[in-house]
Amino acid sequence: MKVVATTRSAQGSGASRRLRRTGKVPGIVYGGTATPTTIEIDHNPLYHSLRVEAFHASILEMEIDGKSEQVLLRDVQWHAYKPQVMHIDFQRVAADQKIHMKVPLHFMNQESSPAVKVSAAIVSHVLTEIDVTCLPGNLPEFISVDLANLTAGHPLHLSDVTMPEGVTAVQAKENPVLVVATVKGGGDAAEEPAAAAAPAAAKAAPAAKPAAKK
Repeated sequence: MKVVATTRSAQGSGASRRLRRTGKVPGIVYGGTATPTTIEIDHNPLYHSLRVEAFHASILEMEIDGKSEQVLLRDVQWHAYKPQVMHIDFQRVAADQKIHMKVPLHFMNQESSPAVKVSAAIVSHVLTEIDVTCLPGNLPEFISVDLANLTAGHPLHLSDVTMPEGVTAVQAKENPVLVVATVKGGGDAAEEPAAAAAPAAAKAAPAAKPAAKK
């Protein structure tokens, strides 16, 4: 994805307010061997780009005054109550240096999983994105999580997911739960049939005879 920007020389909050009134967004590009560059970007194209998931987890091509470089989106500041971008930060990337990014998870085959089809369980996505580290060329737009074999009462952990080549998960918790499937009513799927069978077994059992008096 491409971002077109121009350098800006005016600094300070007053200059930023004037810039926003003209439909521009103040921003900065930092990192790498170059000095930080203050930029301005047209608001409307940027606003629509920010609504695209890939814009947040992809290497972006930024054109500044006609020169291109690769960057990552690092921070966005929004207006308190209006759909307006107030400021935006980008980081330069180098092809031979690893980056640290949050990547979204895309869940697949949930409706066809045993948890849903057999147990009618409620599937909850505990995490919807994970931190990864990799070279820029290996950065995925998303990571697929296949739920085809998900069963109720057996959470899916990060270790159950195959990471793309060259990508390593970096999480504060060693092996976090990504997905859980819970049967309505709070019981485990395997426990429900047993619980239902118990009363039936009790009814079928003959009543105990009272002990004979001596």
